[in-house]
Amino acid sequence: MAMNRDRRNEQEDTLDEHNVFVNRCAKTVKGGRRMSFSAVIVVGDKEGKVGVGFGKANEVSDAIRKGGEAARKNMRKITLRGKTIPHDVEGVCDGGRVILKPAPDGTGLIVGGGMRPVLEAAGIRDAVGKSLGSKNRLNVVKATMNALLKLRSAEEIAAVRA
Repeated sequence: MAMNRDRRNEQEDTLDEHNVFVNRCAKTVKGGRRMSFSAVIVVGDKEGKVGVGFGKANEVSDAIRKGGEAARKNMRKITLRGKTIPHDVEGVCDGGRVILKPAPDGTGLIVGGGMRPVLEAAGIRDAVGKSLGSKNRLNVVKATMNALLKLRSAEEIAAVRA
């Protein structure tokens, strides 16, 4: 049992965590305004596994911690080709639309907004992306994850066609 816990802690140490944004919310009550915070966190191992988490709490640090835990639980494997993506893909979440295209080695990440932390955490170094529609960073992050989960390798596509 202790070995499993140690292995899990070693794995968590190698994870790359990005704080996409922290939002402050105010609720008006009888005594005045009550503040709360929400945080969107992206966690990845830079080798093709990435997760997104959303945490809410009365303190910023608690919201970030909760978001990080949710992201670790929600990690998914992404199909990569070297340090780029295998093919063009489009992702949608609510009003956010994202288009991602592969790029040759050395191009770097030419993306904006909430796409960059997701792609960096996944280990993608070369890609071109465009965010269309909503500028809401939460929806852009979710649309990027949606696009990455649609990626398939050439072998997987050939197996489906056969």
